[in-house]
Amino acid sequence: MESVIAYGHQLFSSRDRGAALSGHGLAPAASSMRIGILGCANIARQFVRDLAGHPFAKVVAVASRNLATASDFAKAFEIDRCYGSYEALLADPAVDMVYLPLPNSLHAAWAIKAAEAGKHILCEKPLALSLSEARAMFAAARQNDVMLLEAFPYYFQPQTGAMLELLHRGEIGQVRSVQASFGFTLSKPKGNIRLNPELGGGALLDAGCYALSLIRLVMGVAPQKVMADATWAVPGVDMSLMATLYYADGRRAQLSCAMDTANHRHATIVGSDGTIETEYLNHTSDRAGGRAHGYLPSLLRVRRGIANTMPFETIPAGTGSGFRFAVEAFTQVIRARDVAAIDRAAQASLDNSATLEALALSARTVGVVAVAPC
Repeated sequence: MESVIAYGHQLFSSRDRGAALSGHGLAPAASSMRIGILGCANIARQFVRDLAGHPFAKVVAVASRNLATASDFAKAFEIDRCYGSYEALLADPAVDMVYLPLPNSLHAAWAIKAAEAGKHILCEKPLALSLSEARAMFAAARQNDVMLLEAFPYYFQPQTGAMLELLHRGEIGQVRSVQASFGFTLSKPKGNIRLNPELGGGALLDAGCYALSLIRLVMGVAPQKVMADATWAVPGVDMSLMATLYYADGRRAQLSCAMDTANHRHATIVGSDGTIETEYLNHTSDRAGGRAHGYLPSLLRVRRGIANTMPFETIPAGTGSGFRFAVEAFTQVIRARDVAAIDRAAQASLDNSATLEALALSARTVGVVAVAPC
């Protein structure tokens, strides 16, 4: 647990233990972190929108395989430069860091190319399609003296920091089990990359990786083995999946994900002396009914005690865009050259890659599969 808590404190907190890196109390750097974006997907539009006006990070370039697409994107968001190829953006000496929101199947190749170009990389989830790809990505980052971070925006939410603080202080005793779920409805399935096996589609990689990342954050280690069962949309693409994760010390976790359900993102953490119930939203609001862009309040509750008569206490936390929090945290880690923090994050990503690979194999074979050691 200690390595996970240390990771959480490094990436979630500033001067005050457990306070989120929300930008408050952080002086702008002498020069902003200059960010280039590879691709013009909808998530890239959300990223740029939420980062607008940041005091020490700025999107300065965008690239697409089609120059007209990149040009339209740049005009819409007042970005200085646009390129008709990803290679051209990577050759730009005025780009310090790239945000990589490409389809899952392209993450490894372009993260490695970005590292070789000397750019730090904030890579969308899931980091890779396999453990071997993830290892190659981190190897390339190390060899080229840059930092690579998997972008789970909820990681950087103040609420996640508060959850880690509850665990660190032993508020629920020793963690015995975790249940984490994430699902949504695929509203426009025709032509959607989430249903394309060649692009790394499927509920496990799109939503299940979130649930797994929270389980790993809480458990602190990868499971020893997994058992998964899936419903298939098309061959090679799971529409929904449920799994049990088995740990070497006897603990268990349960994961569920789906692309054919009402939207939900929730986890229950059960300890020897209490329970935590939490949502883990990427972007949060401070008011009921939400703010612009549909961001909503997120719930974190703790019950200190083993009896069902003990009341749950709602834990308040700061709110905002997880994209913005993530860039702030990553920028600070890069400027401080905090290799230890990145190494902890990398170990979690490697564990998750190995577990996702085992879960996918288990779903295909309907059998128990061992998780490769990392």
